Amino acid sequence: MAKETKNPNAEAVAEAVSRTEVFFKENSKPMVITVAVIIVLAAGVFLWHKFAYEPKRAEAQEQMYPAENNFRNSEYELALNGDGNVLGFAQIIDEYGAKAGKSAYFYAGVCELQLGNFESAISYLRKYNGKDNILAGRAYSCIGDAYAGLGDYGQAVAWFEKAAKKSDNMFSAGYLLKAGVTSEELGDDAAALGFYQDIKDNYPQSMEAYDIDKYISRIEAKAK
Repeated sequence: MAKETKNPNAEAVAEAVSRTEVFFKENSKPMVITVAVIIVLAAGVFLWHKFAYEPKRAEAQEQMYPAENNFRNSEYELALNGDGNVLGFAQIIDEYGAKAGKSAYFYAGVCELQLGNFESAISYLRKYNGKDNILAGRAYSCIGDAYAGLGDYGQAVAWFEKAAKKSDNMFSAGYLLKAGVTSEELGDDAAALGFYQDIKDNYPQSMEAYDIDKYISRIEAKAK
């Protein structure tokens, strides 16, 4: 007759199963309530997104079309503030906020910049946080332009440099040129020379590189 082998873990397993059964018996009601609450909350979020957020977002996007068209036509005042028949970017942002899309802040900022409202331009452009590096670089450059318009050339240089790093493409050469010229305005020829040399070394195919030597020569002539 075969000898019966005892499983040394059998008692531990049985005890664990027993504890699990006791736990579920004692906590079944709170667990059911918790699961029900989670389901209700999830359903609420789904319904809000489908029947409240999405329709409002679609409405905001529809309002953006005429404002964008006015922007493309360089009608910045109309694009920003509307005319009573169509909304401008400022009104769209006030009414819809982020539902209008991140680009609304970019457009509004550029409009304010073109209209000479530099502080408002900075306020809008700082709120733009799109993932497109080219557009983000342009937004940074526009912030630099706004600071230059306010006479704060130190901040202007910092934002032009930031724009160049963000874009990291042929647009960067234009931002570096702005940084260099503005540095010269500040009397910081060493910084200006660094920006010009950056264009020559790293963006030789850019339009700015074609005559960058004259900027470099100007700085070097002043140093003699």
